[in-house]
Amino acid sequence: MNPHSLLASASINIGLAFIILSLFSIFKKLPSNASIYYARPLSHHHYISFDDSTSTFSRFLPSISWVSRAYHVAEDQIIEAHGLDALVIIRLFKFGIKFFAVCSLIGLVVLLPINYDGQEVHRSYYTADSFTISNVRKGSGRLWVHFTCLCFISFYGMYLLYKEYDEILNRRIQQLQNLKHRPDQFTILVREIPLCIEHKARDCCVDHFFSKHYPNSYYSYQMVYGTEDLEELVNQAKSLARRIEDMKENSMAKKRKNKLSLLDALQQKTSKVYLHEEKLQALCHKIHQLQCKDMLKKKLPVAFVTFKSRSGAAVAAQLQQDSHPLLWITEMAPEPRDVSWRNMRVSYRVVPLYRLGVLVAATLLTVFFAIPVTAVQGIAKYEKLKKWFPPAMAVQLIPGLSSIVTGYLPSVVLKGFIYAVPFAMFAMAKVAGCTARSKEEIKACNMVFYFLVGNVFFLSVLSGSLFDVIGLFVSYPRNIPSHLASAVSAQADFFVTYILTDGLSGFSLEVLQPGLLIWDVVKSSTHGCQRDSRPYLYSLPYFRIIPLVSLSVLIGIVYAVVAPLLLPFLIAYFCLGYVVYINQILDVYETTYETCGQYWPYIHHYILLAIILMQITMIGLFGLKLKPAASISTIPLLLCTLMFNEYCKMRFLPSFHNYSLKDAVENDELDEKNGVLEFHCENAINAYSPPGLRPVNFMASESSSTPFVPS
Repeated sequence: MNPHSLLASASINIGLAFIILSLFSIFKKLPSNASIYYARPLSHHHYISFDDSTSTFSRFLPSISWVSRAYHVAEDQIIEAHGLDALVIIRLFKFGIKFFAVCSLIGLVVLLPINYDGQEVHRSYYTADSFTISNVRKGSGRLWVHFTCLCFISFYGMYLLYKEYDEILNRRIQQLQNLKHRPDQFTILVREIPLCIEHKARDCCVDHFFSKHYPNSYYSYQMVYGTEDLEELVNQAKSLARRIEDMKENSMAKKRKNKLSLLDALQQKTSKVYLHEEKLQALCHKIHQLQCKDMLKKKLPVAFVTFKSRSGAAVAAQLQQDSHPLLWITEMAPEPRDVSWRNMRVSYRVVPLYRLGVLVAATLLTVFFAIPVTAVQGIAKYEKLKKWFPPAMAVQLIPGLSSIVTGYLPSVVLKGFIYAVPFAMFAMAKVAGCTARSKEEIKACNMVFYFLVGNVFFLSVLSGSLFDVIGLFVSYPRNIPSHLASAVSAQADFFVTYILTDGLSGFSLEVLQPGLLIWDVVKSSTHGCQRDSRPYLYSLPYFRIIPLVSLSVLIGIVYAVVAPLLLPFLIAYFCLGYVVYINQILDVYETTYETCGQYWPYIHHYILLAIILMQITMIGLFGLKLKPAASISTIPLLLCTLMFNEYCKMRFLPSFHNYSLKDAVENDELDEKNGVLEFHCENAINAYSPPGLRPVNFMASESSSTPFVPS
């Protein structure tokens, strides 16, 4: 990629970001868009103040007030209102800013001049390579400077990771104490409950087992029922209730607009709304009948068992209950709103088969995705593409078009293909047998991240050099291994355009929400009434945010020593992402569960994997540059990183997977002193009532406060 293509990509992305962010700042000030840009405050019935004193003209002027607000939001404010999981996303962006700011200083001041003066690359062919390690001569003593910077960046990254891990752990402990009233701290989930031979039932078996083995701490239990048919009816009733509410609002809007008579309004209600209300009453009656008659016949070998204290629940959850390891499987229960009720019917014995099926499906998706990635890299390598596909030379007939095609188009096409991947992976994770929605999202995060690493990073590196490899195979077969070894540095310019597209255009479109804007306008035009006043409330998409941002961290770390010119773009990427997602967390998305920071161990793993990959890449590059001493010296650095990883697993990871007995006892003693321990215990068992046993209620307010997320 030549400098003109890189400049074209930067210009287009910066221009689009400026236009989109300006439109967002204008649309956000319009009261008609409050259901999109203030969905979360509206769902909590908070009043949104729009400055009516300002003139109409000033409303259509862009502003940066939302940017300045983002930098004044305290972390404690985010935790208090949105939970520690939301803060984990913000800390990921902060980590990127702190890490790449120091790396940029080293790269631009130390490495960039050394790379540029290397005089290894002919400036007339690959100008961008003049700023990478490819321009340093083989065997040059300057490579020791790169080794020193590699060591510094590695140790600085591990230092920041340790500090972040420790800080998140401390906040997790504090958050668990602040949420000590939550029912999941008193409750465990029990699976594979055996059938009582005497009574031919499972519930009596649960009560007998825990009364016998936990006589001092056991309190009560709640069986889980198979409610697939009932849930379908409930969903139909909810949809019908929303339709009735929409029809009433449309009728009132038309009455105000057309000044219909009272008789016309009543006739309209009788002809449409009344029939739907009768249908809704029939559905509710049918649901009530199923709850009374059929639910008790569909008991699953699963139960939520509540204890009189947190310490009792913590002990029971972490012990093997039976000599047969596939009976009485216990774990800490997820919080009630986090429970994945549809997966409760999946037997614990067949969960490995479900996970294997998901793994095979994800692998097939990864393999088939190699086709568009290779095609995208073919566009990026336009000079080589012309040799193998002569019709591509037609692009040169229009001045400047070749720069746009090679500089901007590949990253846009790749980003378009990537957009659907997180949703596909999340759909796969839902059928993996996880008992909590948070576990489904964490599993989706892992699948999406490794998909992106395999396809976007590795495959882009290899397929990006594919045309060069074909040419060398004919003329210089012996140079193929060395050419593949330098593929990482050869692809630095493509990843600059990827970071620009994902950051500037991607984050700008995220905050603008163009899909919801178009849907809201189309919906109001179709119904012929005013814009929908119900907030478009969705859950915070961890499965989409964390893997994509972690991939950018990986790209930046791997190229920190190889191509330091990439690093300033990453600082802009993380600064914009920080501002955008502060706004989205405060005003747009709802946190539908709280794991108290359990996403951070996975983020820590992703970043540490990036550091290891950087070191392995530098071992190969030092060998390619005929500097074996530097390659050998990097191996102890790699071993230190691996030992650091093992230490973090021992030091931090158990506290994220288990609820410590010490913290449980301290919270129990505090509640007992305040006289609320028994009250919290009684609330815990009622919180895990299965959906099939809950009273049906389809009030209009329900749809305005429930996020539009699949259950």
